[in-house]
Amino acid sequence: MRIAAGVEYDGSGFCGWQTQPCRCGVQDAVESALSRIAGQQVAAICAGRTDSGVHALAQVIHFDTEAERRNSAWMRGVNAILPGSIAVTWAQPVSIEFHARFHATERRYRYVLCNRPLRPALERHRAGWYHRPLDIDAMRSAAPFLIGEHDFSAFRAAECQARSPIRDLRSIEIERHGDYVVFEFSANAFLHHMVRNIVACLVYVGAAKHPPQWLREVLTGRDRSAAGPTFSAAGLYLADVRYDPGWGLPVFPPRGFFVDLAVATKPR
Repeated sequence: MRIAAGVEYDGSGFCGWQTQPCRCGVQDAVESALSRIAGQQVAAICAGRTDSGVHALAQVIHFDTEAERRNSAWMRGVNAILPGSIAVTWAQPVSIEFHARFHATERRYRYVLCNRPLRPALERHRAGWYHRPLDIDAMRSAAPFLIGEHDFSAFRAAECQARSPIRDLRSIEIERHGDYVVFEFSANAFLHHMVRNIVACLVYVGAAKHPPQWLREVLTGRDRSAAGPTFSAAGLYLADVRYDPGWGLPVFPPRGFFVDLAVATKPR
């Protein structure tokens, strides 16, 4: 039997999704809890391997098991074992052909940036920070230069293991909510550090260090050293993963936790 499930987690206490010898990965905790409920060893495959310190609002996984359990066991039972920073949000049987990674048609990442002169304390593990005022309109003018299918070599990490740097970046949305600037990116897939490196370049434009068209020059130059430094992992969230409706997976509206928080706490 193959089970698909949704997982959310605060990545600040983990070394990323992927299992590690020291068992510090989110995958290690998830597989351990699933294995206890199944009564046998379970291996989980995810839609996107998030880095150290990166969070997930809607990670999708699948795993195979011979154990017959109610869906509630894969949710409430597993959650009773998991640390408080990880939770299964849904679970259901799927076709044995379903693959959480290879069948994903779109991934959406959110980057939350605290934009004020002094660094945050409560959000230090959940938002990036930039101290100078940012021009939202300038960043929005720069974003379209990156939309489409391109070679994103200028925005990939040196240790990126992707076979090709070609990605289809479908949308970039930028909004301000009080002291927060929220970036939303959707693509067929992302390269290692791609979102954090794009955010850095957009921030440079917003801070008037470069004009909007500079992003086109960085993109076409394919030189990582020409782009901005990699921004903090603390502000990055895997926000959504989409699949063909034929797989029958649940579809939820995008989570807006930090947007709601910013609006709710904005001084009147």
